[in-house]
Amino acid sequence: MIMIGMLAYSKAGHDRQTLYMIVDEDPEYVYLSDGRLKPIEHPKKKNKKHIQPVKKGYDEGVRERLLAKEPVRNEEIKRIIKIFQKQGGI
Repeated sequence: MIMIGMLAYSKAGHDRQTLYMIVDEDPEYVYLSDGRLKPIEHPKKKNKKHIQPVKKGYDEGVRERLLAKEPVRNEEIKRIIKIFQKQGGI
Protein backbone atom coordinates (compact mmCIF):
# COMPACT_ATOMS: atom_id res chain seq x y z
CA MET A 1 0.00 0.00 0.00
CA ILE A 2 1.37 3.41 -0.95
CA MET A 3 1.18 5.72 2.05
CA ILE A 4 2.43 8.94 0.44
CA GLY A 5 0.02 11.79 1.11
CA MET A 6 -1.62 10.13 4.12
CA LEU A 7 -1.56 11.55 7.62
CA ALA A 8 0.15 9.54 10.35
CA TYR A 9 0.68 9.71 14.10
CA SER A 10 4.10 8.98 15.56
CA LYS A 11 3.87 5.99 17.94
CA ALA A 12 7.42 6.09 19.33
CA GLY A 13 10.15 8.56 20.17
CA HIS A 14 10.19 12.04 21.66
CA ASP A 15 7.59 13.12 19.08
CA ARG A 16 5.04 10.48 20.15
CA GLN A 17 1.41 11.45 19.33
CA THR A 18 2.53 14.11 16.81
CA LEU A 19 0.56 14.25 13.57
CA TYR A 20 2.53 14.38 10.30
CA MET A 21 1.95 13.96 6.59
CA ILE A 22 3.86 11.21 4.80
CA VAL A 23 5.72 12.94 1.97
CA ASP A 24 7.88 10.04 0.75
CA GLU A 25 8.61 6.41 1.54
CA ASP A 26 10.99 3.58 0.81
CA PRO A 27 10.69 -0.13 1.78
CA GLU A 28 11.67 0.41 5.43
CA TYR A 29 11.18 4.11 6.20
CA VAL A 30 8.73 6.95 5.67
CA TYR A 31 9.58 10.65 5.49
CA LEU A 32 7.27 12.90 7.50
CA SER A 33 6.52 16.60 7.42
CA ASP A 34 4.32 18.81 9.59
CA GLY A 35 4.97 22.00 7.60
CA ARG A 36 6.43 23.73 10.70
CA LEU A 37 9.22 22.08 12.67
CA LYS A 38 9.77 19.47 9.97
CA PRO A 39 9.25 21.25 6.64
CA ILE A 40 8.90 19.32 3.41
CA GLU A 41 12.45 20.34 2.44
CA HIS A 42 13.86 18.50 5.51
CA PRO A 43 11.40 15.71 6.40
CA LYS A 44 11.75 13.45 9.43
CA LYS A 45 12.92 9.91 8.62
CA LYS A 46 10.96 7.37 10.67
CA ASN A 47 10.70 3.59 10.70
CA LYS A 48 7.35 2.40 9.31
CA LYS A 49 6.60 0.36 12.42
CA HIS A 50 6.82 3.53 14.54
CA ILE A 51 3.89 5.32 12.87
CA GLN A 52 0.11 4.87 12.81
CA PRO A 53 -1.29 5.88 9.40
CA VAL A 54 -4.68 7.60 9.32
CA LYS A 55 -6.99 6.23 6.64
CA LYS A 56 -8.96 9.48 6.28
CA GLY A 57 -8.32 13.19 6.35
CA TYR A 58 -5.91 13.62 3.47
CA ASP A 59 -6.21 15.89 0.45
CA GLU A 60 -6.34 13.92 -2.81
CA GLY A 61 -4.86 16.81 -4.83
CA VAL A 62 -1.83 17.11 -2.57
CA ARG A 63 -1.41 13.34 -2.57
CA GLU A 64 -1.38 13.21 -6.38
CA ARG A 65 1.22 16.01 -6.52
CA LEU A 66 3.45 14.22 -4.00
CA LEU A 67 3.21 10.99 -6.00
CA ALA A 68 4.09 12.89 -9.20
CA LYS A 69 7.04 14.57 -7.40
CA GLU A 70 5.51 18.00 -8.00
CA PRO A 71 6.08 20.80 -5.46
CA VAL A 72 3.89 21.04 -2.37
CA ARG A 73 4.04 24.02 0.00
CA ASN A 74 4.47 23.73 3.76
CA GLU A 75 1.37 25.90 4.21
CA GLU A 76 -0.75 23.25 2.46
CA ILE A 77 0.52 20.54 4.81
CA LYS A 78 -0.12 22.74 7.87
CA ARG A 79 -3.66 23.47 6.64
CA ILE A 80 -4.51 19.79 6.08
CA ILE A 81 -3.20 18.82 9.54
CA LYS A 82 -5.05 21.71 11.20
CA ILE A 83 -8.36 20.84 9.50
CA PHE A 84 -8.00 17.19 10.48
CA GLN A 85 -7.30 18.07 14.12
CA LYS A 86 -10.27 20.47 14.25
CA GLN A 87 -12.52 17.66 13.05
CA GLY A 88 -11.51 15.60 16.05
CA GLY A 89 -8.65 13.50 14.63
CA ILE A 90 -9.05 9.76 14.90
